[in-house]
Amino acid sequence: MEVHLVSSTDSDEFTHLTRALSRSTVIGLDAEWKPIRSQQSTFPTVTLLQLACQLGDDTAVWDESVVFLLDLALIPLSSIYELLKDVFVSPDILKLGFRFKQDLIFLSSTFSGQGCNPGFDKVEPYMDITNIYKLWQHKQGKKVSKDTKSLSAICEEVLGTSLSKELQCSDWSHRPLSEDQIRYAASDAHCLLGIFKTFKAKIVKEGHSCSDVKELHQHNVNLGLKEILTMPDNNNMVVGTKFCNALDIVQATASSEDCERIAQVVEVVRNTKPMDESLLKIVKKYGEKILLRESDRKPKSSRKKGRKRSSVVVCREKKLEIFSDWQGPPPWDISLGGDGCPKFLCDVMVEGLAKHLRCVGVDAAIPHSKLPEPRELIDQACREKRVLLTRDAKLLRHQYLIKNQIYRVNNLLKNEQLLEVIEVFQLKISEDQLMSRCTKCNGRFIQKPLTTEEAIEAAKGFQRIPNCLFNKNLEFWQCMECNQLYWEGTQYHNAVQKFIDVCKLNE
Repeated sequence: MEVHLVSSTDSDEFTHLTRALSRSTVIGLDAEWKPIRSQQSTFPTVTLLQLACQLGDDTAVWDESVVFLLDLALIPLSSIYELLKDVFVSPDILKLGFRFKQDLIFLSSTFSGQGCNPGFDKVEPYMDITNIYKLWQHKQGKKVSKDTKSLSAICEEVLGTSLSKELQCSDWSHRPLSEDQIRYAASDAHCLLGIFKTFKAKIVKEGHSCSDVKELHQHNVNLGLKEILTMPDNNNMVVGTKFCNALDIVQATASSEDCERIAQVVEVVRNTKPMDESLLKIVKKYGEKILLRESDRKPKSSRKKGRKRSSVVVCREKKLEIFSDWQGPPPWDISLGGDGCPKFLCDVMVEGLAKHLRCVGVDAAIPHSKLPEPRELIDQACREKRVLLTRDAKLLRHQYLIKNQIYRVNNLLKNEQLLEVIEVFQLKISEDQLMSRCTKCNGRFIQKPLTTEEAIEAAKGFQRIPNCLFNKNLEFWQCMECNQLYWEGTQYHNAVQKFIDVCKLNE
């Protein structure tokens, strides 16, 4: 994936962007902004706009694509406003997005706030990945799900690749952006092209005829300029050519003001590459458009005025805040009959935190079932004398919850979650504890290490040990619960160093 961060209109990256847009017939759109934690009367400010451009004539060629990240925190918005506005409505570029209407609302508000009025009001032609996925399901002969799947789930099913959403709610206003943020933002837009490619290949394979498109082209040959200007759908090659050739006639007959206005529109058509017939066929059959109404430009209040139960809602919110703070003491406390060893139960929302806790030697279990009921989580935590860690505020509403049995994790990223738990529960982490638990099942390792010969025998029919390790005289450690084998290789040393840095053990 070729990625370019565009932070100035005077840069080579911006020149590359304008050239790529003139060669692209399909682009994926996405935007990032800093999440607003409380209710405000304004929309969030978009600080990054991603454009994944499919280059070349054939959208089935996956490798010919490039992703541009427009840094809206650094670029003067007025310098790119007209360019983006033209791209959003260009009939020669199919725009792809995942629920992009909300992004467009925030984007329009951001540009309007910087004097680029009236912002953006539409995107066409457009196709939403959610609808493309449902069409793809239908073409595959599968039952079309009524539920709206996440982009990550769609990627997993259609492309067979996982899309991490860990950085979705990170601080996108902070500069410079981290390498992980850049990779995350680029992947979000790039995957849209891959999903559309799969859908398009299915359509082409079915051999849909483009005869009606050819007929449309032939019909448009005899249209005059007036008819072309009033056409509701003019996204085909003949219209573009006729429209461009009409400029000379306009210049000879129209006023200079009209001439300038029409010339700007013609310039957009000239600078973009018309769609091929197979893509045009798909756009005409399945294409959509995003239109923003006046009501979309005003933030909606989440609470209805005059609602009688509003006071109850306020009380609930205050109650949640109280329960989200740790009350203590923990159930493993010796004064409560515990053994003094910290033990946690991480629900599905913080499973990544469970692995991080295991890496620093802390006992961290996960639910016995994949989709446990709240009652099951509470029972497991009570039975095993664990503190339940979660980010699900709904769990805090149950009346039977014990105050020292549950803690709501505030941070979103795993490293920050780990530090939060260490600080809140005053855990003592030392270097000799690192990598002392099985990250797979949370089990403890055997007391005595295995030799290479013993490890080979233990791994038979269960785990493959790379041949390159046989002559290195390494020590192998085996989990007493799941029998997984570990050794102190490069991956082990990298992990140890990572958690030394994260937990600041050197300090």
